[in-house]
Amino acid sequence: MDVGYISGAHGVRGWLKAHPHSNDAAAMLAARTWWLRPRGPHGQTGPLASVRVVQAREHSGSVVVQLDQLTDRTHAEQFKGHVVAVRRADFPAPADDEFYWVDLIGASVVNLQDASLGVVEGLLDNGAQQILRVVTPAATGAVQEERLIPFVKAYVHSVDAKAGRIVVDWGLDY
Repeated sequence: MDVGYISGAHGVRGWLKAHPHSNDAAAMLAARTWWLRPRGPHGQTGPLASVRVVQAREHSGSVVVQLDQLTDRTHAEQFKGHVVAVRRADFPAPADDEFYWVDLIGASVVNLQDASLGVVEGLLDNGAQQILRVVTPAATGAVQEERLIPFVKAYVHSVDAKAGRIVVDWGLDY
């Protein structure tokens, strides 16, 4: 699961600086193995390669990491732009009222009247809150319908990530 990217070398001893995709770097810090994948100039990606994490720590909104067998800055600079992935099993358990975005993607969304609004296609972060991007599959010849629902208690009544179901206070005509 992609959790961030390498922005460059850190220091002279082969450490890397990585930026997490989320505000919480817990998954990057907890994983003892990172999977690195080069990203090409047009967004294409290469094969994954596993590397052992010797140590990692937060540093100014990013993560600095020492990887096994990476001992000098010149070698570390070759990893700039690589995507960082970790196994889902390495993610720390979320609190009772918290969810990983990946666990919500694909969940069905229904309103309080049990009318289907679609499925979660993705989540957005506008700085103030997270927003569910809910998509209703298009009927033949029709346009796919998209709803942006703030992921806040005022609208989200319940989330059952294991069952893949989210109940919201949201009308069909919103």
